[in-house]
Amino acid sequence: MRTDCTEEQLTFQGLGRRTVVAEFSAGRLSSDAGGLLLLREVAERTGLLRRFAQCFRDHRDPELIEHTVEELLAQRVLAQACGYEDLNDHDVLRDDALLAVAAGKTDPTGAHRQRARDRGHGLAGKSTLNRLEGTPAEATAAARYKKIVYDAAAIEQVFVEAFLDAHATPPAEIVLDLDATDDPLHGQQEGRFFHGYYRSYCYLPLYIFAGDFLLCAKLRTADGDGAAGAVEEVARLVGQIRERWPTVPIVVRADSGFAREELMAWCEAHGVDFVLGLARNARLEAALTAELAEAHAQLEATGVPARVYKDFIYQTRKTWSRARRVVGKAEQLPGKANPRFIVTSYPAARWAPAALYEDFYCARGDMENRIKEQQLGLFADRTSTATMRGNQLRLWLAALAYVLVNELRRVGLRGTALARAQVGTIRTRLLKLGGLIRISVRRVVVALSSVFPLQRLFAQALANLQRAYPLRC
Repeated sequence: MRTDCTEEQLTFQGLGRRTVVAEFSAGRLSSDAGGLLLLREVAERTGLLRRFAQCFRDHRDPELIEHTVEELLAQRVLAQACGYEDLNDHDVLRDDALLAVAAGKTDPTGAHRQRARDRGHGLAGKSTLNRLEGTPAEATAAARYKKIVYDAAAIEQVFVEAFLDAHATPPAEIVLDLDATDDPLHGQQEGRFFHGYYRSYCYLPLYIFAGDFLLCAKLRTADGDGAAGAVEEVARLVGQIRERWPTVPIVVRADSGFAREELMAWCEAHGVDFVLGLARNARLEAALTAELAEAHAQLEATGVPARVYKDFIYQTRKTWSRARRVVGKAEQLPGKANPRFIVTSYPAARWAPAALYEDFYCARGDMENRIKEQQLGLFADRTSTATMRGNQLRLWLAALAYVLVNELRRVGLRGTALARAQVGTIRTRLLKLGGLIRISVRRVVVALSSVFPLQRLFAQALANLQRAYPLRC
């Protein structure tokens, strides 16, 4: 179906005698056909959006509902994965018939909407979508507009369940990477606080990943320790993982901001190993005096930066309850020394000092790429709602979009040139694919661009998803 368009014609530089003009009048075209088709396949075959929707309680009158909670969430998450982070975008996107199909709408063109003014709009507009994040926790059926309440604990479980379900057999070991990052604020949001290190008003969300799998995205105010709440989140994750896989070894890995007695003591008491950065001080540096001198001599002799490692037992004078193994890296760079330290529960027989630092601890840097994907690629830092509760939901929506795209990458793009591509690259190369949608009584036909360079890769991604997640009869 094509629609009339009243937009004025746009005129461009001519081609010889020909004029070059354009207008937004092509009708039911989608600029995101690739993303909507593939991500819908991921969502339907994994049931992820369905499980997410079950974490909400809908107090609206069932007879007046035109957009279910699952449809609203699917619209938000899929649009965010395709690059639309602003709710205002949905006043146009509500007419994207393929987004409506992907969201599960049985009337994707909105031809049979109850009110005449809504007909022709298959999806919800920005005001309806805003009710998801604007509903207070105590809302009931008596509220006037905002009546969709989320269950935070249930949502947090969904991310761990997605990780567990992605493995046919238990992993040999699970490494939980923890990190905090800044989420700059530019308004008067609830909980805003000026952070001296980041020199801005911000939130300080806590992320926990297991490899590429996002397990925790916890919004926090920036007026506390960077490790605040880490013990509670690790305990929750470990408990949920061990319900499924009671014997799988688990290790916590993080930078020096998480080298706190509470976290280390909890890990030691619950059979969880840890490898944490340790902030240097005068006592630690003094323990590396001989190794720093040796590294300096190697630099002088070769002209190449040198590293010498030392393995020793260390205990703080006040904060630690016991002595622990510390690995010191005495590194000499041209013009300066660069001593670094990690504290670990691993015995020396399990990991030698150099391998523990270089091969295991430094690998945590890849987690920063996942956080960048969250914030730069999926707009996790678009926390412009007035309340902490609303902004936490926005963070989870971005996290869920990441889980969908990561599953597309992990399963659909396995063995392809995009198998390790960033979210932004996947979106540009594969998801931003134009398509013409034709809807009849029996079929939805999407005519994709015939000059799309990655046609074979697109077909392979779909085949990989269908093979990995066969539909049950």
